[in-house]
Amino acid sequence: MKGILFALLGGACITLQGVANTRISQDIGTWQAATITQLTGFIIAALIWLFVRDGKLGDYKKVKPLYLAGGAFAAIIIFTEVTAIQQIGVTLTISALLIAQLCLTFIIDINGWFGVVKQKMKMPQFIGLAMMIAGVIILKF
Repeated sequence: MKGILFALLGGACITLQGVANTRISQDIGTWQAATITQLTGFIIAALIWLFVRDGKLGDYKKVKPLYLAGGAFAAIIIFTEVTAIQQIGVTLTISALLIAQLCLTFIIDINGWFGVVKQKMKMPQFIGLAMMIAGVIILKF
């Protein structure tokens, strides 16, 4: 249950961040909005880390360099999400974003990429994904 609550909170924050970034980008530009968002996110994460102290900063040496580049995806995420919200609206953007996430996670799970345990996807999972896609199509009209 705790995991579901964290997922719901994260999803809500993704939506709020997208809307806020879109407003910021209308005033100062998309890449500037991405920069400010990344900077404020870094500051907040660093402050939380200072209080929580749940790891050592030097432990980054244990992480594969490919994974250390994960934060760079955030700049692309912010730019593409802001641009999409400006062009197709919040609801359709977040819906399409979720479908893209699910499709890629299916591929990652099926192939066991990034060290995750391989999962077998069965018909119910594919039906669920198809229903989400149908829902987005219905939302568009």
